Amino acid sequence: MFKHLTTFRVAYETRNFSKTAEILFISQPTVSSQMKQLEEELQCTLFKRKGKQEMHPTKSADTLYIRALNLKDDWEETQRLVRESQEETLICRISASHTISVYYLPELLAHLKGIFPTVMFQIDMKNSAEVLQEMTQHHIDFGFIEMPLLADQIQRIEIKKDQLVLAGDLTSDLWLSREETSGVYHYMERYLLNENLKPNRFVVKNNEIIIKMLERGIGKSMISKRGVPENLPYKDLGKSYLRPLYLLKKHDVNQNEFEMIAKEIENYYQKRD
Repeated sequence: MFKHLTTFRVAYETRNFSKTAEILFISQPTVSSQMKQLEEELQCTLFKRKGKQEMHPTKSADTLYIRALNLKDDWEETQRLVRESQEETLICRISASHTISVYYLPELLAHLKGIFPTVMFQIDMKNSAEVLQEMTQHHIDFGFIEMPLLADQIQRIEIKKDQLVLAGDLTSDLWLSREETSGVYHYMERYLLNENLKPNRFVVKNNEIIIKMLERGIGKSMISKRGVPENLPYKDLGKSYLRPLYLLKKHDVNQNEFEMIAKEIENYYQKRD
């Protein structure tokens, strides 16, 4: 049954049986067969076809998805307890947006590793919207974002402020812009609107690439002051562009170790304000 629920969870998230088969390395007929068996077991319809490929989940599927996520958490907690009984390492999965990953997370992790030496931290870098999605799908334990995003069962806590500046060739009409789902994109849009600017744009989906381009004299961009390389010109934008950074955690954190890690993260930044 766990295998069927895992297949269901991926199918619900992708809305596509073919993609589900690719992700799980099984055949599409196997996906269809498992979903049919699950529907027979639960005596309900989970998906309705929408076009040739896409599947539309029913209300029954919506209910089962939430329960399946909770079952997944319970099963992972059971596995953790079994591993701990064999003195294995606790794994803590973290996903963070670009600026936090590069300029804030390393020093935090160094601190956490000193407090929790037996915990293995797994780190991934995505934009803010993707981090929130990872949290809602229970793929990670903690998230760090640069946008005030929120979802059900997720708690958002402001932990720090980050100063944005305008850096690069300040006379250039070329703006290096992050994608729309990035946190800094919305601050840049506000600045351009306030200044009545409609510049040439170059969309780059990575902060480090943007900084490397700025160092080579290519355009200008809005970036974190923490990321401005030495000798790169920049313009301070003031308190209006002092943006909050957030910690995401589940409302129902029930593992003692994760509760302690969350509290330590909050305390770490409170002491540095």
